[in-house]
Amino acid sequence: QVQLVESGGGLVQPGGSLRLSCAASGFTISTYAMRWYRQAPGKERELVAGISSYGGVINYADSVKGRFTISRDNAKNTVYLQMNSMKPEDTAVYYCNAQYAITSKWGQGTQVTVSS
Repeated sequence: QVQLVESGGGLVQPGGSLRLSCAASGFTISTYAMRWYRQAPGKERELVAGISSYGGVINYADSVKGRFTISRDNAKNTVYLQMNSMKPEDTAVYYCNAQYAITSKWGQGTQVTVSS
């Protein structure tokens, strides 16, 4: 079964850290560009970070630059999002996406809440 499964979400205080994981099954991510998106209540889904198939190109939304780090381990078929210095405005459902040509796969999302 082809799927992406996110994990690692939860409740964290402002200034805290979380590490999200996205594990793929049923296909190999090595040829896919991998991205993390997020969607806050009442807002559109936005791109948070992306990494090319072998990690040579990485990009971030301006709102997370210097705080979030995307990485991938093709051997483990997994992509990660390390989130540091978190802010209440980072609260959202975070989604993992795999993209190759016109093929796009999505995970079910994991909730991240930043609150004291």
